[in-house]
Amino acid sequence: MRFFRPRVVPTSVEDHRATPFEIFFDLVFVFALTRIIAFMGHPPSFTSMGRGVVLLLLLWFSWGAYTWLSNRARADVGLIRGGTLLAMAALFVAALVIPSAWHTSAGSMAAPLILVVAYITLRAVQFVLYYLATANDPAMRTGLRVIAIPIVLAWIPFVLGALHGGTAQTLLWLTSLVIDIGGQRISYATVGGWRLRSPRHFSERHNLALIIALGESLISVGAGAGAAVTRPPVLVAALLAFIATVCLWRLFFENVGVVVARALAGAEAPRRDRIAADGYGLAYLLLITGIIYLALGVEQVVAHLAHDRPDHFAGDTLDWPSTIALYGGAILYLAGRPLFLWTAVRSVPWSQPVALVAALLLLPAGRHLPALAALGLVTALLLVVTAHERFRCKEGPLINA
Repeated sequence: MRFFRPRVVPTSVEDHRATPFEIFFDLVFVFALTRIIAFMGHPPSFTSMGRGVVLLLLLWFSWGAYTWLSNRARADVGLIRGGTLLAMAALFVAALVIPSAWHTSAGSMAAPLILVVAYITLRAVQFVLYYLATANDPAMRTGLRVIAIPIVLAWIPFVLGALHGGTAQTLLWLTSLVIDIGGQRISYATVGGWRLRSPRHFSERHNLALIIALGESLISVGAGAGAAVTRPPVLVAALLAFIATVCLWRLFFENVGVVVARALAGAEAPRRDRIAADGYGLAYLLLITGIIYLALGVEQVVAHLAHDRPDHFAGDTLDWPSTIALYGGAILYLAGRPLFLWTAVRSVPWSQPVALVAALLLLPAGRHLPALAALGLVTALLLVVTAHERFRCKEGPLINA
């Protein structure tokens, strides 16, 4: 069998599922997420955390574009497979240089420029492949030509930012994102955008990425512990981090994920496309960002415990950036759930906004607690929310699609 076949194989509407090849792509994407955590955590600061969000936005919307592509045409066959492999290589290179994505005026511009080339390759390959996959849809191709305008224009400030570095780089890259995302949203409203073919595949692909991200977040425990992993406070922190991750998993997959997936499957176009773009494209981003920030916060807690005096079991207090990462991660995740539900079913159980407010109120307390106690408090909150929703589910579903 030839590696490349000249045809593009459309996906089936009902039976299409995520393939092992797509999961392989997702693993490279999640590797890039771990590199963002590394970038933000050495050392953590408000500047590095803000820049980390910029990098996350670049990667997230790139990954989402390939999810739309594999929803329309099989990713593991022919030209689509070959092009996606090229994109995976570009994504891998981008991930490698992420920790050096910003440079000072006296530093080298090599890493930012490599990241720019890899990112443009990633986006350009996806667009060309999607255009090829719509050969039998002239109306869709007309819309794609309009969508291409903001995508290409966004590359100009992206390149200029890599050449300038520092604050100018941050502002120019933010400008690039505004042009790209904002321009595409305007294009959707005028000529239409990506069209969803298989709702089941789309929700499954996002759910798998979330599971992998949750699993990879546990790596942060080992990254922060180093050789002190056997110290009792470090082990306690590791177990608390594991419990928090289990809570994040249950808080999404027990109720929210299945409700939105059912609503997506039952909706008709164009509402189905809107749920996919707004719910899985934007609201889902809060969930992923929350996982990354929480992982960064856990890493800092474990690092504090690993380097504190042996007689100081709970560790010193966290600084503000580490506290914001720890509690902000939980806040973003708890905010993403009701927003995700709202985009699909226009209804949210009262307990979800209450949980979000509780997390916001606990943030100042976390700044003044010892590191281990701060982690314990945010874990306790997640446990209470999880237990409440589990109890409510026994009485009936939290919400109906």
